[in-house]
Amino acid sequence: MFAEADEIHISVAFTYDIPKAEKLVKEWSRVASVRLGGPAYGLSGGDFIPGMYLKPGYVITSRGCPKRCWFCSVWRREKGIKELPIVNGWNVLDDNLLACSERHIRAVFAMLQKQNQRAGFTGGLEARLLQDWHVDLLCLLKPKPVMFFAYDTPDDYEPLVVAARKIFDAGFTKASHAVRCYVLIGYPKDSFGQAESRLRQVLALGITPMAMLYRDQQGEVSDEWRAFQRQWARPAIIHSPR
Repeated sequence: MFAEADEIHISVAFTYDIPKAEKLVKEWSRVASVRLGGPAYGLSGGDFIPGMYLKPGYVITSRGCPKRCWFCSVWRREKGIKELPIVNGWNVLDDNLLACSERHIRAVFAMLQKQNQRAGFTGGLEARLLQDWHVDLLCLLKPKPVMFFAYDTPDDYEPLVVAARKIFDAGFTKASHAVRCYVLIGYPKDSFGQAESRLRQVLALGITPMAMLYRDQQGEVSDEWRAFQRQWARPAIIHSPR
């Protein structure tokens, strides 16, 4: 009733939320002019502005990815890697930080060392690109950061094995559950048995898996897949005695 604004921005991350966003446009257009955009509309992102669209502490230092994964729109939207001005934050959401130049990566870690919060790489680190000097930089962060890798396609597994060895040999512990891995599940022709096999492969490496449920442009997914995903998305459940 009492909303006031000079301009309204609605940023849409997923295509299946577009109908909701367009409904919001109609409601908020009574208050001020509305700008509608975001990744769901295939728009390339510009420089990152702290606190706009993401909560404080989240930071994006680069956009884009050289990979061309069938399920991902980043490479279609961003057209290569674009390094951005680095601003303060502790949760790095870059599409593929390790695909950036060494100079940029070192500058990002120098920024993270100055923060008073535990660093996190929830945007993900590509195991195939992980080098020894990356691991050295990760070890310099105190306390040790939370990091996520990805196991989306079969050829992601062997690089993940190598990355796990590097990380744990450097002093990260399996018991901390700080080393995690997104595992794509529920995509066309996937089965519950195949998905659980991949998740257990990750768990056997000492990495905590996090199931990421595939959704098409309409966002449709079965209740069975939702229930399965919930069992593999919380460390407390994953590591509880079964």
